[in-house]
Amino acid sequence: MFLGTYTPRMDDKGRLILPAKYREELAEGLVLTRGQERCIYVFSAEEFQNVHRQMRQAPLTSRQARDYIRVFLSGASDEVPDKQGRVTIPPGLREYAGLDREVTVIGAGDRAEIWDTAAWNAYLEEKESEFSSTDEEAIPGLF
Repeated sequence: MFLGTYTPRMDDKGRLILPAKYREELAEGLVLTRGQERCIYVFSAEEFQNVHRQMRQAPLTSRQARDYIRVFLSGASDEVPDKQGRVTIPPGLREYAGLDREVTVIGAGDRAEIWDTAAWNAYLEEKESEFSSTDEEAIPGLF
């Protein structure tokens, strides 16, 4: 499970050092792809297979499902971290998420997310107040 918030720096070659707590799970390979809110989703190769299996259940007759799957998969890139735990983020994904040197990596349970630090801080500031007043309907049965 991916947890926590980290602030590694991206180098000039678009490489990012993965948080130490994530390296073991991602050592054999990972998939980077477009995420909602202009972040990059990071899945272990195994979890990405699970996500893809779920996508295949969507009806081909659904235009919204086809559109989502096209955008999601066309931006995907399978990567293997180097010996130092670095992963290269492809230019198209860096552009999509507006990434520069200052990035924030967050754990989101079954995936990690890579955000531009300013975008993450703005998102978190906006959503923290909503979080404190969230009722049971958001995630039924959680609390």
